[in-house]
Amino acid sequence: MQRILALMSLGLGTILINPLQMASSQVAQVSPQPPQLSPPLKLVDIGTQCTPQRTCLGWDEQLFLSRGGDRQGLLRSIDNSLLYLKTDKAIATYRNYPIKEITLERVRRSLQRFRRLVATAKLPAQLQAAVRREFAFYKSVGDDNQGTVKFTAYYAPIYQASRVRTAQYKYPIYRVPPNFDQWTKPHPKRIDLEGVDGLLGDKSQLRGLEMFWLRDRFQAYMIHIQGSAKLKLTDGTQTSVGFIRGTDYPWTGVGRLLFQDGKLSKEELNMPGIIRYFRKNPQSMNNYLPRWERFIFFRETNGEPAIGSIGVPLVPERSIATDKSLMPPGALAVINATFPYPGHNKKLVNRRVSRFVLDQDTGSAIKGSGRVDYFLGYGDLAGDRAGITVTNGSIYYLLLKE
Repeated sequence: MQRILALMSLGLGTILINPLQMASSQVAQVSPQPPQLSPPLKLVDIGTQCTPQRTCLGWDEQLFLSRGGDRQGLLRSIDNSLLYLKTDKAIATYRNYPIKEITLERVRRSLQRFRRLVATAKLPAQLQAAVRREFAFYKSVGDDNQGTVKFTAYYAPIYQASRVRTAQYKYPIYRVPPNFDQWTKPHPKRIDLEGVDGLLGDKSQLRGLEMFWLRDRFQAYMIHIQGSAKLKLTDGTQTSVGFIRGTDYPWTGVGRLLFQDGKLSKEELNMPGIIRYFRKNPQSMNNYLPRWERFIFFRETNGEPAIGSIGVPLVPERSIATDKSLMPPGALAVINATFPYPGHNKKLVNRRVSRFVLDQDTGSAIKGSGRVDYFLGYGDLAGDRAGITVTNGSIYYLLLKE
């Protein structure tokens, strides 16, 4: 989604498209990553026996729920990756992939076999056993070379918007300037393009490039973070926007800045805490929002799903974003980490899960082998979940044994 990856990113400054990143992740920003001195993935032997099964890799019960199961979603995500692997981009990427036994053909065969297993399995234990028997597990070394991976999450917001400016809808998002490739560097900063208060308007060099107008300044900012959004328009129609280009500046997490200035406690350092702070102190946005200097441009996507950086639609809870200079694009993986899910009375409760996912996205704040951003879907619930997702876990890439 080429998103900015945001969720906890916004908060701590890590990142994506995160209740911060729509096709790309960002609320807990990470510190600069050291150079990757060793391969990002290590072949590990997890054996074929594991008890109790529910605690072991590949126990993905979400596929088999009588209500709310998402087997079709996983199959669709696999098919999306198989389409990507046919592209010239995929061929070129795998030709230069640093782990020589991870080839495009092996990734393709692995996805095809895994798809057959998913389509025919009757129980999570059956799928789990087949995967452990037939597939090799390549574990990310993480940032600590011990396999520790930090997970955040991102989502695609749904906002009210207008195609024309009104007294109520006054914060614009913009299409890419036609001469953008000729812009000299350093690029104009966010404050130069939209002003301190986000209302530079006719004085901005972007005048005439406005696509849609939002009621809330922070919502417009969130679209920049998430990289995309669905929009419910004032004329009763619906549409969507997605990332197309961005100026050349690094990610700066507003949550981290608020924490450093004593505006948020450690417990408040999440998306809900950031939103609460700005609702109580709206003028503070003039100070903090321009400090993320990067500016994002969009295209109207007419209701299309969020698109990942490899050019395929993202599937909720089945697509992830990683550093594509290190991790194999489009490949199958299993993640093992704790994420929030709705419980009784719609209260979010943390649950440790093992999920089969496809690596289909990236983000400007997702760097190194110790970062994964998990796409949670669309709308308020996905945003609430993404906004509090910051957890450590592990990720394994699955390839057929040679």
